[in-house]
Amino acid sequence: MTTPALLPLSGRRIPPLNLGPPSFPHHRATLRLSEKFILLLILSAFITLCFGAFFFLPDSSKHKRFDLGLEDVLIPHVDAGKGAKNPGVFLIHGPDEHRHREEEERLRNKIRADHEKALEEAKEKLKKSREEIQAEIQTEKNKVVQEMKTKEKKPVPAAPIPNLIGTHGGDPEDNDLREKREKIKEMMKHAWDNYRIYGWGHNELRPIARKGHSTNIFGSSQMGATIVDALDTLYIMGLHDEFRDGQKWIENNLDFSVNSEVSVFEVNIRFIGGLLAAYYLSGEEIFKIKAVQLAEKLLPAFNTPTGIPWAMVNLKSGVGRNWGWASAGSSILAEFGTLHMEFVHLSYLTGNPVYYKKVMHIRKLLQKMDRPNGLYPNYLNPRTGRWGQYHTSVGGLGDSFYEYLLKAWLMSDKTDHEARKMYDDAIEAIEKHLIRKSRGGLTFIGEWKNGHLEKKMGHLACFAGGMFVLGADGSRMDQAGHYLELGAEIARTCHESYDRTALKLGPESFKFDGAVEAVAVRQAEKYYILRPEVIETYWYLWRFTHDPRYREWGWEAALAIEKYCRVNGGFSGVKDVYSSTPMHDDVQQSFFLAETLKLETVRDS
Repeated sequence: MTTPALLPLSGRRIPPLNLGPPSFPHHRATLRLSEKFILLLILSAFITLCFGAFFFLPDSSKHKRFDLGLEDVLIPHVDAGKGAKNPGVFLIHGPDEHRHREEEERLRNKIRADHEKALEEAKEKLKKSREEIQAEIQTEKNKVVQEMKTKEKKPVPAAPIPNLIGTHGGDPEDNDLREKREKIKEMMKHAWDNYRIYGWGHNELRPIARKGHSTNIFGSSQMGATIVDALDTLYIMGLHDEFRDGQKWIENNLDFSVNSEVSVFEVNIRFIGGLLAAYYLSGEEIFKIKAVQLAEKLLPAFNTPTGIPWAMVNLKSGVGRNWGWASAGSSILAEFGTLHMEFVHLSYLTGNPVYYKKVMHIRKLLQKMDRPNGLYPNYLNPRTGRWGQYHTSVGGLGDSFYEYLLKAWLMSDKTDHEARKMYDDAIEAIEKHLIRKSRGGLTFIGEWKNGHLEKKMGHLACFAGGMFVLGADGSRMDQAGHYLELGAEIARTCHESYDRTALKLGPESFKFDGAVEAVAVRQAEKYYILRPEVIETYWYLWRFTHDPRYREWGWEAALAIEKYCRVNGGFSGVKDVYSSTPMHDDVQQSFFLAETLKLETVRDS
């Protein structure tokens, strides 16, 4: 029997931690530059030092300094009078002016000294032959490579597991429920066995072509996304032989030192989340070790002027970038806002505060920003710290940011009041500006775009029904009943989006425009890719209300998936849920095993 508070909407089982701002031992990270000619470095330093006084000395008229408690951020100064009221703001005025001049003089003296030192070093280097310089470069490269190898082999500190979750309960007494559970387990076996035969080691499976599949979110390397993502489902279902096969592959083959550009968000939730879930279920140390190794590879993504991470990072070089389509180079709210749970657990398990600091810095920065109508836009530029396009959605681009605020509060044993306040504020703004009722009486969550409400709801937004229910306990002004009712209304709307199709599977998004309600209009929105969000909401509604309709709706979805998505080589998404003879997209998504089937089996527990 699982506990709702321990099962995030993403399907990961992670135990609650009583974590306020933790006190961790200090660690220092060093960054070295390799593969650069020493002579060019010195000449570059010479140029930088010459002009440093002009460009890098503080200018109090243009900037103010916010102390976030973790890392310092420079934000353009807007209102000195307003800023003066903030105790965290450092402004130059009155008695502080003399201290400011002394600081400038100290910096100038340091620049002069560094300048003279750089000139002397340059003179010495110019006396050396080309062969000597090349030898020094090679020595430096070898030193860096050796340090990287040593760092990767460094053992992860032992940390006590709060309580191994494992699995408990056994089979239900009801024969009908037992048979349904066995059917879901058989579906999982079908998906896993075919991946084992045709796609082993690849990120995902093409079940019709019967070969491996991958997308740009995982890069070009074979990282076994399906293996890592499915581990906790295998364990919960008691498929321990399959679980051990996955563990052996991870021990022997999972390598993050690859020249591959990956999505920070997707790799976090599927790989780090999957590894941590497997660790907490089984206690096997290898999963914790691999999670930490991967997290280290993601950290360079945070090296931006604001600390808001890039969407993509190369695991070998550490070079990051954002999606080309994301509002003038912005990072995406649902991506940089969906790191908190995994990163806090990493700090807990290793004693290294760097992970905790990275995600708390994001939170502190968001708290200080103005939000139009109290809504969080989906785009934030990591260079300027400014919002991109004013587009707010509880579906794609925004969804799991709100989920993680609530889960941060739950994971802290309800002591992270800051996260709870951010969640409550956000939900109040969402309900005021985005949630509407259609002419036919269906409650939906629209999308705010540049001052206009678009009456469209995505399949991804259907997770919110479960979120409202999960957050009902602890809501402001004792509104638990209101949020239970709101969650039930969202569940009914999303069920209608399924029920109004030929396949009884929901489209990617659906509209509420005039006579059209809960139906996809554009061909590009009619597909279903084995997503779990609607079933997640059914699961939470069942757990909190025990209304049998939610079990029935979940089983309807399972039968539809079995009938229309099952193929000989596994399970495939479909391109048009309104066609009685659907075409398959030939992709078995890793989250189908990690979330959709898991929720179907625990739905009956």
